[in-house]
Amino acid sequence: MVQVDKGLEIVDPNCLKERLLDLRVWHRKGQRAPHKPLLVLWAMGRCLRGEPRLGSYEETATALRKLLQQFGPPSKTVHPEHPFWRLRNDKVWQVPGEANIALTSRGDAQIGSLREQNAHGGFTREVYAQLANEKFALEIALNLLEAHFPHSQHDEILQAVGMPVQADDDWIPVRRRPRDSSFSGNVLKAYGHRCAVCSFSVQINNQAVALDAAHIKWHKANGPDQVPNGLALCSLHHRLFDAGAFTLCEDRKIRVSKSVAGERTQESLRQFDTKRIWLPELDSHFPALEFLKWHQCQVFKRY
Repeated sequence: MVQVDKGLEIVDPNCLKERLLDLRVWHRKGQRAPHKPLLVLWAMGRCLRGEPRLGSYEETATALRKLLQQFGPPSKTVHPEHPFWRLRNDKVWQVPGEANIALTSRGDAQIGSLREQNAHGGFTREVYAQLANEKFALEIALNLLEAHFPHSQHDEILQAVGMPVQADDDWIPVRRRPRDSSFSGNVLKAYGHRCAVCSFSVQINNQAVALDAAHIKWHKANGPDQVPNGLALCSLHHRLFDAGAFTLCEDRKIRVSKSVAGERTQESLRQFDTKRIWLPELDSHFPALEFLKWHQCQVFKRY
């Protein structure tokens, strides 16, 4: 075993892989907390670009704040100082001179102290050296994405952190929970093979094209593979739904986020605001309220 950076022992790349895939992520009542995974992905992008191992708190906080606003749960405020400090506990990160940082009553670093001390943080030397291998880093990145984000956001997140998008043919995802292979077919059938928002429906040889079975409560958040937790959405509205551009109210009417802007948004999304989605014939297949409430609280960009 190799002893590095304050007692961190890494036996081999497999040990490092497990450590990064088993980050201590905060959990409470289904709330999302992708802060650590996003910080790790951002730091991995820096590593692959050959940037310095340690980055200042200000630089890190600015980048992480932007990532959390785009890919994190809706919140009026974000706290990049928490993962910057707490990732040390996962034995992959260090903040040199940490003894000089003043702490809050909860044991977190005080933002003012991080700034006054010009704190820097980053992967330990051993971790940084191993993550310089692009194939190895991308494998870990893809598995982190698989564990914490829906597929519709994977490429966008990789681009945002500056990592290559293409996956290696030998990559095998580490799934936290198996999927029910019948979920997609059951959802599309319940919605008559058309988008619940815009009624888009194209088939080639009796196979739906550009139409997805979207989870309302994400599979990553332990959402069940059941029709009441699914929506048939065209590829465009699936990505917009997962990004929080719109949600469904309890009456199954569409609510578009006020933060949505850009060309042709009226045509592609805003025209559906306050309109009820195309519902399945069976009441038992309607979107369940418990899953709609999760999406409203954890994904929809209401701020």
